[in-house]
Formats: sequence, C-alpha cells, structure tokens
Amino acid sequence: MEKRTSAFTRIFAAIALAGAVVLVIAVVSSSLGGSDSTTKSPKGSSHKAEKPKTTAATYVVKSGDTLVSIAHSTGVPVAHIKALNPEVDPQILIAGQTLKLR
Repeated sequence: MEKRTSAFTRIFAAIALAGAVVLVIAVVSSSLGGSDSTTKSPKGSSHKAEKPKTTAATYVVKSGDTLVSIAHSTGVPVAHIKALNPEVDPQILIAGQTLKLR
C-alpha cells in the first residue's frame, strides 16, 4: 500500500531543504573568510588589520605551544613561521626552542 503525503508536507520539506542549503553555504563561506568588498567592518570591531601583534624577531616556545597558538599570539602567519624555520618539526615543538618570526 502506498503512503501519500500531503502537499503541505512536500512544500515544507522543500523549504527546509532550501534553508539547510543556504545555511551550509553561509557557514562555509564565513569559515573560509569570505566577504565581499561591499561589506565594511565598523570602527572598533573585533576584525583587526593583518598587522602583527608583535615586533619581536624571535619567539621562545613555551610548554603546550603549537604553531597555530604562536601565530595567533604573535600575529605572524603559520606559513611564514614555517618558512623561516624549515628545520623545525611543527608537530614536535620543544619548550625553550627559539623560532624566527622576522
């Protein structure tokens, strides 16, 4: 025996699917840093310029540090830290180790 669905149920399902697709697109674009040129950040917003937070030329690794946490605290991108320190294994940072930032 075939179960029939009402027109309301089919319309609701289509709207829910479209909403889910829009939500996924919004989440993915925001996680990729997507923003268009027409969107301006208000003054005093939490979005800062791409300038580093530190002017130090080196960083001494502390216990529990990762390249991501170091990049976040210094404002120097992970790729830049890796490029300046090719001998460093990013998976094994040793406390007391000195990394070049500039």
